[in-house]
Amino acid sequence: MTMPATLTAERLARYDRPGPRYTSYPTAVEFHDGVTAERYLAMLDQASQRPDEPLALYVHLPFCSERCSFCGCNVIITRKRGVAEGYLDHLEREIDLVAERLGARTSVAQLHWGGGTPTYLTVPELQRLWDVLTDRFEVLPGAEVAIEVDPRVTSAEQVELLTGLGFNRFSMGVQDFDPAVQDAIGRWQTYDQTRELHEHLRATGIDSINMDLVYGLPQQTPERFRDTVARTVALQPERVAVYSYAFVPWIKAHQKQIHLEDLPPREVKLELFGIAHEGFRAAGYEQIGMDHFALPSDALAVAARERTLKRNFMGYTTTPAEDSLGFGVSAIGEIGGAFVQNTKKLTRYEEAVMAGVPPVERGFERSRDDVIRRDVIQSLMCTFHLDVRAIERAHGIDFADYFEASLRELRAGPAEHGFVQITPDAIEVTREGRLFVRNVCMAFDAYLKRHEGQTQRFSRTV
Repeated sequence: MTMPATLTAERLARYDRPGPRYTSYPTAVEFHDGVTAERYLAMLDQASQRPDEPLALYVHLPFCSERCSFCGCNVIITRKRGVAEGYLDHLEREIDLVAERLGARTSVAQLHWGGGTPTYLTVPELQRLWDVLTDRFEVLPGAEVAIEVDPRVTSAEQVELLTGLGFNRFSMGVQDFDPAVQDAIGRWQTYDQTRELHEHLRATGIDSINMDLVYGLPQQTPERFRDTVARTVALQPERVAVYSYAFVPWIKAHQKQIHLEDLPPREVKLELFGIAHEGFRAAGYEQIGMDHFALPSDALAVAARERTLKRNFMGYTTTPAEDSLGFGVSAIGEIGGAFVQNTKKLTRYEEAVMAGVPPVERGFERSRDDVIRRDVIQSLMCTFHLDVRAIERAHGIDFADYFEASLRELRAGPAEHGFVQITPDAIEVTREGRLFVRNVCMAFDAYLKRHEGQTQRFSRTV
């Protein structure tokens, strides 16, 4: 993907503005403390009345031995291994509390362990957590069972345990193989470390590996990033995520270690994504959503072609589960049309579960309008296509009338610049417009204008 001829520096500046990534709609900045632990318990009671519907489970394991200066995740930095053991005690209490309220609703179609560094846990601790979950829930045949692994710390013994337990998708962070970039972000990971873990996973029969790259990091150059893309292609992971670096020092104070002048300017950042797009497409990968690539045989690629791809807080997914449960500090779940997030503070988390109370800090219950807009945004984010008539049938609306202001905004910007094509039956994001799909979706976001003039809340879209 080269820079579109119509995309002048002036137009690029126009679209390079703060905007959501839309892992949810409404986004997490709309969450509030009106969704309480008591309300969550009532939601779980209602969810228990749907015993045949599968669930998705997310478990947050927040520990890392060192902090990477670029990181935007909710992590706890510690070398005290006993902290993890205590955390598992409290995690077990939370899982017990939720499972008890759900009763017979135990089927799981998607399980994801994220972090932090899940392989910070020892082999016995990993086994213990698996036993806790599978004693309360039933992982269905064919379920996606995924874990994030760090090539720098993941051992062969851990891999053998995890594959033996049934984990079938492994995701590893790479970011960039260039030593200058690694020095700038405080994360040193050699190509050999990554390759060795990749090869060991293959030797144990794993055929679904994801690698994460990040563009827009300090000290990145087109030439050196092209080498990172080529090295990643050589390993042939089934999926690659190529994330735009979210520089949000007003939210993540440790990112202040990164100097603004070391970040590539927007024109170079766009070129970096173009390098990734061209490199992976030339190697046979298909673009999935705004920032993923997958081999044609991968389930994500199949779902994207069939326009059944979905998106939740665990990323792009093919899971049939409508409800997801989040366990652990900061974890987010979605149940009965509402979002629920646990407290980010470890001490508060421990106090709540010890008192037999869900450690809920905030959440959001969607309105009918939220659901309609969610369906529009998710379709565009996942497939770059919106079936207007399907939205009308699903929600009983006249699309042109309901979204008059949104369509006017699209025509005055993204459509004029060739990023979307609008007909009475569909909205199609063009190949040139895919990098700007967040901007396209922002036209349908009812909350953004309420925050104009307020403190910046989102990373930039380019």
